[in-house]
Amino acid sequence: MHSLIIVLLIIDCIALVTVVLLQEGKSNGLSGAISGGAEQLFGKQKQRGVDLFLHRLTIVLSIIFFLLMLGITYLGI
Repeated sequence: MHSLIIVLLIIDCIALVTVVLLQEGKSNGLSGAISGGAEQLFGKQKQRGVDLFLHRLTIVLSIIFFLLMLGITYLGI
């Protein structure tokens, strides 16, 4: 059981890092850093296509990561 959870955690971590790196940046250079990304926060732009899929996949992989870490903590591994 210990080895299975560790292997699943490693696979999930690699997948999560890959999906985050595949996503397009939300800010446009220095102007995005100065404004703090407020345009994206209050803007009406919706994600579509691949961006939406990567966003949802990031959420799913993050939840799996969280659950695996709780499982490791609960089992005392």
